[in-house]
Amino acid sequence: MTYLWIFFVIAVALAPLSHFVPSKRQRKVARMREYAAVHGLFVEFRQLPGNDGARAAASAGGRGQSDTIYYGKRLPPPREKRVPALAWICDQQQWRGLDRHTPVPPQLVSLPDEVLAAGADESSCGVYWREAGDEAGVEQIRLVLEAWSQDLRP
Repeated sequence: MTYLWIFFVIAVALAPLSHFVPSKRQRKVARMREYAAVHGLFVEFRQLPGNDGARAAASAGGRGQSDTIYYGKRLPPPREKRVPALAWICDQQQWRGLDRHTPVPPQLVSLPDEVLAAGADESSCGVYWREAGDEAGVEQIRLVLEAWSQDLRP
């Protein structure tokens, strides 16, 4: 009986520490981000391009934009004048330019279905997504960004 009480007291004392153990989802996201970083991409929180909050919420399945992650590939500085930031949105598996006058880069059609948007500015090109895939999806994104960055800065 004494051992049972000792076990119970130790379990009660250690129970709050279980809050700090990462979940399966957190470990999976950490692996994907590490894979991206090791293979030359950077990861940061960014808002989806555009100001259409209803579209963003709908594409997020009703979730907020706080979990939108940008996986990007850094570009060398441009030699000529500054390039304007461009963005493309994926609506129902169809890519379109945010300003509707910008042609869609052909590489974007190779992206995983989980990708919500893509963008390019003077310092990087990248994609916005909810990290719903796995490391194979990150590899697919990496290959697309490598090809796209070569087209943007040959």
